[in-house]
Amino acid sequence: MAGVSLKCGDCGALLKSVQEAQEHAELTSHSNFSESTEAVLNLVCSACGKPCRSKTETDLHTKRTGHTEFVDKTEEATKPISLEAPKAAMDVDEPTSSSGQPEEMVAPEVDAKLLEELEGMGFPKARATRALHFSGNNSLEAAVNWVVEHEKDLDVDELPLVPANTKIEAPKAALTPEEVKQKAAELRERARKKKEEEERRMEREREKERIRVGKELLEAKRIEEDNERKRIMALRKAEKEEERRAREKIRQKLEEDKAERRRKLGLPPEDPATAKPVAPPVPVEEKKSSLPIRPATKAEQMRECLRSLKQAHKDDDAKVKRAFQTLLTYIGNVAKTPSEEKFRKIRLSNQTFQDRVGSLQGGVQFLELCGFEKIEAGEFLFLPRGKVDVSVLNSAGSELNSAINNPFFGVL
Repeated sequence: MAGVSLKCGDCGALLKSVQEAQEHAELTSHSNFSESTEAVLNLVCSACGKPCRSKTETDLHTKRTGHTEFVDKTEEATKPISLEAPKAAMDVDEPTSSSGQPEEMVAPEVDAKLLEELEGMGFPKARATRALHFSGNNSLEAAVNWVVEHEKDLDVDELPLVPANTKIEAPKAALTPEEVKQKAAELRERARKKKEEEERRMEREREKERIRVGKELLEAKRIEEDNERKRIMALRKAEKEEERRAREKIRQKLEEDKAERRRKLGLPPEDPATAKPVAPPVPVEEKKSSLPIRPATKAEQMRECLRSLKQAHKDDDAKVKRAFQTLLTYIGNVAKTPSEEKFRKIRLSNQTFQDRVGSLQGGVQFLELCGFEKIEAGEFLFLPRGKVDVSVLNSAGSELNSAINNPFFGVL
């Protein structure tokens, strides 16, 4: 059997003519061609008339357009291949009629309105005519899709030719103005419903988010109020206890002064039987003891530390009060913003810190009771984020408030 195609030995592509082989060689730089008896496929789409030369092209066309039916016209177009390069365009075989005379070829008739719209979009007339002809000449969208699919075809800008006596299937009737309005109204209604449904869905999501945030805010507020109430109760309790102990100390001092005056005046000591019953004295720690008893609770340790600080600097109330207020500021900043490292790290060599707290007896010790630790060879006081205890900080704040506002604080 004579050869009906040329086969590229480099990639296996089948080519219909020497001209196609030359174009393939220019595009791919392949040069190994041989004559083949295998015909180039000619699978024509039943829906839009697009010819496909391989199964890959048909699969790609189906994927893009959804057209699945193809007519195999390979045998109809198969003819022995001429190995001579075409000398001129006029040498190309022309279709002949049944009488043997060359059949007249003309450009196909296409919808003038669609052609004008395609040209207005920037497509050349030949390409637009070709797209309308091969896409069925029934819609602008189909023609544009055809151009996108075939924009790399070598003959995409060549005007297609059909026999003059070929009957062109009349294009489908365009929609009437009423149908166009109805279709547009349907599309607008569909878009409106979709938009409303999306807005309702988004509103439900926003409402759920508002409810969730509201619950979180209420819970946070409740916890904050509970903590504030507990802090106030603890503060009041500490103030009452401090006042009671201060009054007892003053009463004992008055009794001692009274006994001393009677002794100086030469009067006998007051008869215990006639004296008013006195409550047993409150045991007071011996501050000068070489082994002082350490308070049992953290709050008591803080109170004792502040009391020692005030006793050590009892001649300078302004300095003591400034130290208490500075400590309260440090503790308050950490309690309000525990995530900020700058509030949890104090340079011991800072002059302001030394003047207000560091140089006073018990100032650094109080911060250590709150959780601060010395780091970097004692250069800094640092409270690790994981060791921030809000209850301890609240107790420290209560003790500092009591020390600042209670006039009897430190009398014992």
